[in-house]
Amino acid sequence: MLRVIAVLLLIPLLDALLLVVAATQFDGLSALVVVLLVVVTALIGSLLVRAEGRHTLRRVQEKLATGEVPTDELIDGGFLVAAGAFFLTPGFVTDFIGLLLVLPFTRTPIRAAAKRWVITPYLDAKADGFVSGNVYVGGFPGQGDTGGAGTGPGGAGPGGTGPSGSSGSPSDAVRGSGDDGSPSGFDHDNATDIDFEERDDQ
Repeated sequence: MLRVIAVLLLIPLLDALLLVVAATQFDGLSALVVVLLVVVTALIGSLLVRAEGRHTLRRVQEKLATGEVPTDELIDGGFLVAAGAFFLTPGFVTDFIGLLLVLPFTRTPIRAAAKRWVITPYLDAKADGFVSGNVYVGGFPGQGDTGGAGTGPGGAGPGGTGPSGSSGSPSDAVRGSGDDGSPSGFDHDNATDIDFEERDDQ
């Protein structure tokens, strides 16, 4: 951020130096001629910004009508606003920067560089990688460490092994080793039937 502020402060200084050099060192250029050059370049730049602004606005409307997101057009709109501010600032350096931002064949590589090194990293930092797709997509952290895919907590799950080391469905942990499917240790001979007849308490 400090570098950006330093560059923004350096541009007016360079403009002032160039204006002084142009008015004093060149014999054919007087102060009035330098002022006229600055005014003419600002006027031409404002006309270019107005024309490009209308063209960009029309492209935004066309993309919105088709359901597309006008990402590049919105970035171009921001560049055109900056170009207008540069053209309104008196000086040759600011006019040159505004000209780079307003012309389509120079604005396109600047936009691509801004998207790659400024806009996308900033949005990635705010959205935890969802803009560029650099998100964690490998499932749950630590999954598969116990061996066997689909292993749940404790190692028991579909395709995994249970606490006793046997694989199968969850009902295998309840089902015993009896032939009739009864739990192990259950004796049918000693089992007593429970009579649920209603008792007369009177």
